[in-house]
Amino acid sequence: MNFTPKGVLGAVAAVSIGATTLLGVGTGTAVAAGRAHCDRAERPVFSGDPSRNMTAHGCSVPSGGRYWYHVEIDDLIQPLHRTEYLNGPVDRTEKLHNRTIRCMGYIAHGDTLNWFGCIPH
Repeated sequence: MNFTPKGVLGAVAAVSIGATTLLGVGTGTAVAAGRAHCDRAERPVFSGDPSRNMTAHGCSVPSGGRYWYHVEIDDLIQPLHRTEYLNGPVDRTEKLHNRTIRCMGYIAHGDTLNWFGCIPH
């Protein structure tokens, strides 16, 4: 092998580009996650498990399409239902403060956002 300064520099550049590409794949999902903030939200709980959907008000959402949103909620209300139906009887209601939930996306209806694909963060 012949190690010339030009060859060594080329090898270092190739390794650094490859490492950046590999790291970029891992950080791509983190960068794709936008931060949103909502004043209040309601997320039903059925049989002990929270719903994957949430209705929120007073939200500020980052511009541009995202794959995941980190939604910070000042007041999260969780009505615990006795049955698997949204209009079923409510056993009790819990109020959580400063909760962050990760959601796939939202549908806007005026000042109300219906978040879907939500999981605890």
